[in-house]
Amino acid sequence: MPNPSVFATRHIPEAGLQMIREVAELDVWAEELPPPYETIKERAAECEGILSLLTDRMDGELMDACPRLKVISNYAVGFDNIDVDAATSRGILATNTPEVLSETTADFAFALMLAAARRVDEGTHYVEAGQWKTWGPELLLGQDVHHATLGLVGLGRIGTGVAKRARGFSMRVLYYDAVRRPDIESVLDIEYADMHSLLQQADFVSLHVPLLPGTHHLMGARQFKMMKNTAVLVNTARGPIVDTDALVDALRVGEIMGAGLDVTDPEPLPADHPLVQLPNCLVVPHLASASVQTRTKMATMAAENLIAGLEGRMPPSPVNPQAVGAKNG
Repeated sequence: MPNPSVFATRHIPEAGLQMIREVAELDVWAEELPPPYETIKERAAECEGILSLLTDRMDGELMDACPRLKVISNYAVGFDNIDVDAATSRGILATNTPEVLSETTADFAFALMLAAARRVDEGTHYVEAGQWKTWGPELLLGQDVHHATLGLVGLGRIGTGVAKRARGFSMRVLYYDAVRRPDIESVLDIEYADMHSLLQQADFVSLHVPLLPGTHHLMGARQFKMMKNTAVLVNTARGPIVDTDALVDALRVGEIMGAGLDVTDPEPLPADHPLVQLPNCLVVPHLASASVQTRTKMATMAAENLIAGLEGRMPPSPVNPQAVGAKNG
């Protein structure tokens, strides 16, 4: 029996690709930019497996164009690019790579918080522009992180990781989540607050919620008006959680001091976008999980999920385990 065929929509760390090559015929999209939707349909038409990224739309139309498809393995924790209901009704397993990037992303959220608070990016540009003439008592003054109040919007694995790191800076930590977690409150000495109170009190607001209809534009003009004018917003979750136009306005008029963004809406941002041009907004290209160790582990997890689906086994990280046996004749 010939090996199954797999289309990978991007080159991922070699450790994962090698695992797939051992059991399947692997076709990898080699370009930096994502393959067009129609290209995925063509390249995966005879495939049993697809290894996808968040940038790749996996909908019912694409699945119908790939009648042999058994599994879609997303190289990501999120899976909002996949129509899970469509996959389930067609008996196609969808998988993700959860947990592996939680600590790395928590590190990066804290890095953005520190960099935005202490105006590191502005300082770098100041030096590069040849403006540094002498030490100045009031040059690029920022905000202290130690002993400040941190407001976490979302207390999942990443939010909890940020709360742990905040203890080392003697921060007061407030959190808002749809589910209150008294167990974590007592262990980490953090406080539950409603959204309004959190925004009013926090010196730093860090977002850690999934992108759902209820969280789309969770941070908008009304929320920015509630925040301190010395506050910093950090987003390592999903870009559309923040109303981009409202954030631009808030930063321009000084409703908040600054922002550190790993994710944006749209993504990527063009170089001439106002958020990129504003000196008090630090934007990086979706790097929160970008450590060698984490991205390699994501690759091997995605490969394990893919191989299990190809072999008819339940993957380690299924999004829709009910898809097994659910295919409509």
